[in-house]
Amino acid sequence: MNQIFLLLGSNLGDKGKILSQTLNLIRYRIGHVFITSSQYETEPWGNKNQPNFINQVAGVETILGPNDLLDICKKIEKESGREESEKWGPRLIDLDILFFGNEIYQSEKLTIPHPQLHLRRFTLEPLNEIMPDLVHPVFAKSISQLLEECPDHCLVKKVETHEL
Repeated sequence: MNQIFLLLGSNLGDKGKILSQTLNLIRYRIGHVFITSSQYETEPWGNKNQPNFINQVAGVETILGPNDLLDICKKIEKESGREESEKWGPRLIDLDILFFGNEIYQSEKLTIPHPQLHLRRFTLEPLNEIMPDLVHPVFAKSISQLLEECPDHCLVKKVETHEL
């Protein structure tokens, strides 16, 4: 059984509902969701000219390997209504594989850990909420250390459930 961490994000439609529905698809298709962070409102990263996102991190136990996991994440995105658009553009749902155990994995389609994780406050804040002591296998630093050192100062605000 592999312990993985996924980042869910949405900035179109009923964002909170979309993340909840995506978590159900993850449970059904990927594996047991053993922990989730709160949902966070976050400023867009990369392309600022779009609505804010709601992001959340999920810890999942799965029997899938990295490439099968990527394929299923892409299928979930497509079936949830995601359309191909500009890089870092608006989207109904985005699923990023952050960690796959403590493996370092590289292929044409996939790099694990996520290569920009340490540069993105919208990823580190929810991950720090649930796994502050998780050690990044490339940098040999905990998530809380990476968050302290993160150069990104975009808005990341925990969303109270009634705000969704």
